[in-house]
Amino acid sequence: MSGLLTHKEYKAIEKSLDFPTNAFINGQFKSSKSGNTFETINPATGKVIANIAACNSEDVDHAVTKAREAFDQGHWSKLHPSERKEGLIKLSKLIKRNIHELAVMESVDSGKPIRDCEIIDLPETIACLLWHAEAVDKIYDQTAPSGEDALAVIVREPIGVVGCVLPWNFPLLMMAWKIAPALAAGNSVIVKPAEQTSLTALRLAELAIDAGIPRGVLNVIPGMGPDVGEPIGLHPDVDMVSFTGSTETGRRFLRYSADSNLKKIVLECGGKNPAIVLDDAEDLDLVAEHIVNAAFWNMGENCSAASRLIVQENIKDALLEKMLAHLRDWKTGDPLNPSNYLGSLVDSEHFKKVTSYLKNDNMITGGKTEKPNYVLPTIFDHVDPNSKLAQEEIFGPILSVITVKSFDEAIAVANNTEYGLAASVFTANGKKAIRAARAIKAGTVTVNCYGEGDMSTPFGGYKQSGFGGRDNSIHAHDQYTELKTIWIDLSDRAPEESVD
Repeated sequence: MSGLLTHKEYKAIEKSLDFPTNAFINGQFKSSKSGNTFETINPATGKVIANIAACNSEDVDHAVTKAREAFDQGHWSKLHPSERKEGLIKLSKLIKRNIHELAVMESVDSGKPIRDCEIIDLPETIACLLWHAEAVDKIYDQTAPSGEDALAVIVREPIGVVGCVLPWNFPLLMMAWKIAPALAAGNSVIVKPAEQTSLTALRLAELAIDAGIPRGVLNVIPGMGPDVGEPIGLHPDVDMVSFTGSTETGRRFLRYSADSNLKKIVLECGGKNPAIVLDDAEDLDLVAEHIVNAAFWNMGENCSAASRLIVQENIKDALLEKMLAHLRDWKTGDPLNPSNYLGSLVDSEHFKKVTSYLKNDNMITGGKTEKPNYVLPTIFDHVDPNSKLAQEEIFGPILSVITVKSFDEAIAVANNTEYGLAASVFTANGKKAIRAARAIKAGTVTVNCYGEGDMSTPFGGYKQSGFGGRDNSIHAHDQYTELKTIWIDLSDRAPEESVD
């Protein structure tokens, strides 16, 4: 999709960036109603990038009004599905045309390594838009087996005005995961980006207008959670909210729904994901490569990161040795240098949280650096499966190693958390692999690899990792629609009279 440029070229792009700073409502950039702004900071340097419009409930009301008007007017919601498909395809092409700009903007705003932005995030953002674009005119409605006297048609209709509340760890990709199926279905959308990473969401909304998506259909409202997220959750004219973020914040949206109009809520929340390595696993070097990637990709700021390595005792030392060898390639430094695999954590507050877990005597590699917001890939051995290291979502580059004796103990430890998002199992025994995949309580289980599936597979979690639906796949498309039954009487007989 996109080839990597040089460090010098990325720095040049950074200097040329024109950052969007205002809310995007009804096809235009607008300052907040209050005129207030907040600073967005490059976490890798500590320097202020721009001052972003700090919106509040008045701005949310305005955006919802315009989104509802656009929906009711039908310029997007009532288009033929193939026309909505063309709009999303045009948007994906514009993203591709501006891919280096968007990648640098994302890296500067979040601390993400440019190599991840270019190789993973932007290509997958484009792929997501294209997948749902191509699906929209290929999804058939249904008829029910209603007999000869009636025709029962089950149709999908767009749900209306959708609020999408985004996390800061994959700003563009998570935006695509939500707006692609929501727009494909014909909804109007209001996006609340994380306050740490608002820039690319605003730029993407601007590109949507260039792609021909009508005014009011895609709006972006930056601001703090209590000022923007909560009003979206409580708004009586928002029909659905799709949220990705912490379990704690996800619970609030369920309360907002209960306290307002019972809007639909879909949550993709936290994880404390296990990677089980059994003693019959083949090619420990390849296993080590997968585990290192699973634990430290995106600085561990990943809800599906494998933060617990559950390994049988007789192969643990050999596996750790190979993992430490692979870690030599995982350089930490300037996110715009494509030779660095790790950048900075997203902000100083998160850095403080992550580093609070480093007070442990069993660290075998990693720790803090002298530079603020940077944490090296860190591994702790001999971790108690009931300790904070093994139970709490750290969301940083910290891996806890838990030693077990048997298959059954490995499964028990894997399921011993409040989360159930993703898991991996490494074994050469096919029966054990299938038994493990079925026994682990997680929304995605990979065998002999780390991953999340692809755009065709649903992504979401069990237990406190998710609620109400899934991202990706046709299941994501369905959750942005309402099902309606249309019953047509074909009988020429009068209705039977009731008998007293």
